[in-house]
Amino acid sequence: QFDLAESGGGLVQPGGSLRLSCKTTRATLGTYTYGWFRQAPGKEREGISCISGHESFAMYGDSVKGRFTISRDEANSVVYLRMNNLKPEDTAVYYCAADWRPYVNSCPLNMGTYYFWGQGTQVTVSS
Repeated sequence: QFDLAESGGGLVQPGGSLRLSCKTTRATLGTYTYGWFRQAPGKEREGISCISGHESFAMYGDSVKGRFTISRDEANSVVYLRMNNLKPEDTAVYYCAADWRPYVNSCPLNMGTYYFWGQGTQVTVSS
């Protein structure tokens, strides 16, 4: 059992950037796989990126591919999501989640496999 805490959200203009952080209470990230999800008002939660516990294999949803980058900071037990060229349609509550399975050459973007979840951080993209 461990907790996840997201931070770094806020209000940003279209075309701007933000970096979200997901801090765990574990001493290390371990071999867990981590994912970022988002949920806009009236919409279902969407998987946007994940990074595996085996060799940090990363995957991205089509809506963010080429603009978002996920990374692991093992020393500080933090998973980051760098978001560039933000668009109004990126406005949502962003959640990080953890799956105890390390996966090899893949990671899941479906929320059903993730057991541990943070409380979310709001990202608003507006001029």
